[in-house]
Amino acid sequence: MNYVEILDEIENTIEGETHLDQLAKKRNDPFQILISTILSARTRDSSTEEATKSLFSRYKTPREISNANIEILENLIHKSGFYKVKAARIKEVSRIISEDYRGEVPRDFNELVSLPGVGAKTANCVLVYAFNIPAIPVDTHVHRIPNRLGWIKTIKPEQTEKKLKEIIPKSHWIRVNRLFVRFGQEICLPIHPKCDICPLNAICPKDFTIELAMKSKRKKK
Repeated sequence: MNYVEILDEIENTIEGETHLDQLAKKRNDPFQILISTILSARTRDSSTEEATKSLFSRYKTPREISNANIEILENLIHKSGFYKVKAARIKEVSRIISEDYRGEVPRDFNELVSLPGVGAKTANCVLVYAFNIPAIPVDTHVHRIPNRLGWIKTIKPEQTEKKLKEIIPKSHWIRVNRLFVRFGQEICLPIHPKCDICPLNAICPKDFTIELAMKSKRKKK
């Protein structure tokens, strides 16, 4: 199977949707998708969803969040973890979008990563889920699974993004994050992957080299 056929096989196997999928389908609100992605850092999908709902049940616009009391913001997003840092970050990002972009989230990668705390993954998530612009957001699943499948051999997320863009047709970039995130949550787990029910079991080399190297590196610290 080629790369696209494998993506098709994964899509036929997984169930459910990611939190960003749900946001994109319900409202296609770029600002909410941006803030939710910032809140998702080092946080489970379910906790991100709770924090996002809590925040936007009270504040709707960049201006409202930028003017909000920081302690109220911290309380609203508490479920997301690291809430003090994240509250300050979303308040500042909201201020910049309100004042410099007239309340509209930019559709440009370079403008997005210029925002405080917005890295490549978050910027690419906004492009994909808010604007349907081809990009490959690389989170832990998108990094781990292609390495495990032997598609690539990379250490850093930016290397993974570059290599995946070289081997996957641009017309399929938008699918990558959604499919690998769900696949990584349901079947190709970080620990004890469910190989017995995996549709790729017969062709997967089960290359744990990168993961073992990263684990060894963490132990040495």
